[in-house]
Amino acid sequence: MSGHSHSHGAVAGGHAGGRHRWRLAIAFGLVAAFFGVELVVGILSQSLALLSDAGHMAADVVTLGAALVATRIATRPDTTGRRTFGSYRAEIFASGFAVLVMLAVSVYIVIEAIGRIGSSTEVGSTAMFVVGGIGLAVNVVSLLLLRGGASESLNVKGAYLEVVADTVGSVGVIVAAALVLTTGSAVWDTVVALAIGAFVMVRALRLGREVVAVLGQHAPANAVPEDVLRALEAVDGVSEVHDLHVWTLTSGMDVATAHLVAGGAVEGVLDGATTVLREQFDIAHATLQVETSDKQCRGVDW
Repeated sequence: MSGHSHSHGAVAGGHAGGRHRWRLAIAFGLVAAFFGVELVVGILSQSLALLSDAGHMAADVVTLGAALVATRIATRPDTTGRRTFGSYRAEIFASGFAVLVMLAVSVYIVIEAIGRIGSSTEVGSTAMFVVGGIGLAVNVVSLLLLRGGASESLNVKGAYLEVVADTVGSVGVIVAAALVLTTGSAVWDTVVALAIGAFVMVRALRLGREVVAVLGQHAPANAVPEDVLRALEAVDGVSEVHDLHVWTLTSGMDVATAHLVAGGAVEGVLDGATTVLREQFDIAHATLQVETSDKQCRGVDW
């Protein structure tokens, strides 16, 4: 005998990225408005720290825009009949795109900084101070907006980490301006630019690891397969559990499938197993096949 059960606890409140789309929209507007100012001042002041921060700000504009598009796509109903899981993975692809942009910006910063070593470039420290301060204010507001959704959506988290890195960049610009002003040496502008590039690269690699884990269908951190297996085996009426798979579809939506061997009533086993997955592991969608102990399971062999 077989059956299936669907648990939608985490989906009931709506798609995680979609719920926080307004945060992305406001942050996008703020960052996009400031990017042009920083770019122009960076060129006029010849500050590599400002230009590197402007480059990272451009990455913010691109990734926040991609995140906005992804949340729209992810919450859009499927009209083809072929996307049985909808388009929820769109936000994961947007996060992957954010990683690539962040890495590209960090590499550009490092290359430009190395190219300036030994050169005698005049840097406008006053302009750096003013623009760095404004950029810091813009980033702090954006951080406060995005922090509320970063723990629920990988897409929003990608945008949040982008702004975190850019906030550090703004602080770096202010520090570089102070050092240039007090020492009279433009080398500090280059040193800070290198530090910003290294920081952005580390953040990008960390986010990239999370994106790969989702696309690779790794088990989520809150649902270790061995723990899920033991919990299902402890359900009344279950004598064995096999073909267990747990993965993340998108942020806030973990999925599981399993075969349960039962000696008693199927409905009791389904209800008990569904409750365990929902309450102990926050599994958003579970598909369970219940088998009798005397039936040969013809499942996959991998």
